Amino acid sequence: MSLHKDVIAEIEASEEGPHIGALFDFDGTIIYGYSAFTFIREQVKRGDVTAKEFAELVAAMTSFGLGSIGFSSMMVITSQFMRGMSEASYIEFAQEMHDKYISRLIYPESRALIEAHKRKGHTVAIISSALPYQVEPAADNLGVEHVLCSHLEVKNGKFTGTVRRPTCFGPGKVAAAESLAGKYGVKLEKSFFYSDSDDDIQLLNAVGKPRPLNPNRKLTAIAENKGWPIRRFASRGRAGVTDWLRAAAATSSVVTSFAAGLPIWALTGSRRRGLNFSASLFADTASALVGLNLKVHGEENLWSQRPAVFIFNHQSKADVIIMVSLLRRDIAAIGKKEIRNIPIIGRVFEMAGTVLIDRENASSAIEAMQPLVDVIQKEGKSVLIAPEGTRTVSPEIAPFKKGAFHLAMQAGVPIVPVVIHNALDSAPKGDFVFHPATVEVDVLEPIDTSHWRAETIDLHVAEVRSLFKRTLGQPEDTPGAGNAAVPVKRKKTARKAVSSSKATGSDTTPSATAARKTRAAATKPKAKRKGVTRARANAAVGASAAQPAEKRKRSNVAQGSNSAQRRSKLEKLTAGAPEKRVAAKREQQREAIADKPEKNSAI
Repeated sequence: MSLHKDVIAEIEASEEGPHIGALFDFDGTIIYGYSAFTFIREQVKRGDVTAKEFAELVAAMTSFGLGSIGFSSMMVITSQFMRGMSEASYIEFAQEMHDKYISRLIYPESRALIEAHKRKGHTVAIISSALPYQVEPAADNLGVEHVLCSHLEVKNGKFTGTVRRPTCFGPGKVAAAESLAGKYGVKLEKSFFYSDSDDDIQLLNAVGKPRPLNPNRKLTAIAENKGWPIRRFASRGRAGVTDWLRAAAATSSVVTSFAAGLPIWALTGSRRRGLNFSASLFADTASALVGLNLKVHGEENLWSQRPAVFIFNHQSKADVIIMVSLLRRDIAAIGKKEIRNIPIIGRVFEMAGTVLIDRENASSAIEAMQPLVDVIQKEGKSVLIAPEGTRTVSPEIAPFKKGAFHLAMQAGVPIVPVVIHNALDSAPKGDFVFHPATVEVDVLEPIDTSHWRAETIDLHVAEVRSLFKRTLGQPEDTPGAGNAAVPVKRKKTARKAVSSSKATGSDTTPSATAARKTRAAATKPKAKRKGVTRARANAAVGASAAQPAEKRKRSNVAQGSNSAQRRSKLEKLTAGAPEKRVAAKREQQREAIADKPEKNSAI
């Protein structure tokens, strides 16, 4: 399946090969809004930025906005606030910001563009004036291998307060793109560059296929004058009153749909008929309210073998609507125990037969699932389970828990994998509102579990997880020898596997991936820069985020009976040989553009 066909049509028809570059700006292009403002807002909310510090940051940004100083000068001023701060703590804080806020700002259409370029074998890169800490978590989320951006100097795991030259702004972006092109054989005259800002006009002019996305006023005028194609995405942004009302109505329709089934239950004496009516009514009502449409492949597999254990990848709260819409009747489900605390709705879920489990207590969860064997065998109902156990912030499949697999074995029923491609389009984790979306779903063939044994359960879990990853076009796990899950018989268009090699510097190499994961696999979101605003925010965010993260880390290390373990973990992140390896690799990654002179610097 190809998502957002109208958006990716040009790429699908384009030339294949790594000599074609697909270069992306970050804020306003890949994500909605200014990621740096998200960081600063969080710091203000936590009380981690003093009034004096905030005033100094604002003064530096204002001077840049008025043209009194250049971007590099502003970076020099704001980087002073980070002197002596731990890079590892900064990385940890940045990953937290990405998971809580930035990930849900990613435009689904931009994700589709990136995926389309990767399928064509193009060299995909994010080129940003921000720091790598701002950009890399999103790059990991999107599977983008190359990250080129501005850098601060780090020695012995601490920021020195010095800015590495050149910064990746204006002509610095062109230098970064040329460095990438020289290293990987990319032909800029055949390459794409996507940006929302006239700040990037030099790089837009340097490529063969400039593609303004959500352009600001100045870039819109330039693009119209030059005849460049313009696209605007409305799938992310500030929610309006209507959006909130629709989301509230869809959520409350759980209660109203259940209530509508009560007369059927009362008059027929059949609880099952009442619940089936309520389930179908909820699916149709909620889908209509939030603008959810489904495009399903393999629909016959929903009905070919029932009862069964239906497992699905869990990205969004929209998954509840999706799964009920698919299965319609004779279903039971498992949910987290926290649902019980939701007024009215929690009670409705329990009355409808949902088993609520404590995800932190494995033995309790296993015991709670035992009644589901009777539900399957005696009542003939199918069970819905998300084996990942919780929602993810990206389409990447998380590790599977074993409960669903044990349940299918004990009940003697098949497992039916339901692969949801893009529920994030409708409601990414953390969002209350829903966005109108068409979600694509693959229902794979039922998997026979009659030959499974408890001692080989790990193998079966890995094999089924690989089916999900294969269907989503993600790198597959390599199952061991032994009894294999029944593979999907139908042929699916293979998607290019996402490389795990990402970089932290001006360029990306496999060694950079190891370095980044050694530092906790975390990174920091970046800020947007329509006109001067995005650049100002990019420089300011570094100064506002590092210090509180450091304070929290010190606090965590000092408290509780597990303080020694926490301290050991921190030392692994910040000290000793690993840090030296990180620094050496970081230096190597930056070599390609660090030796280029910075042109037209206003400093």
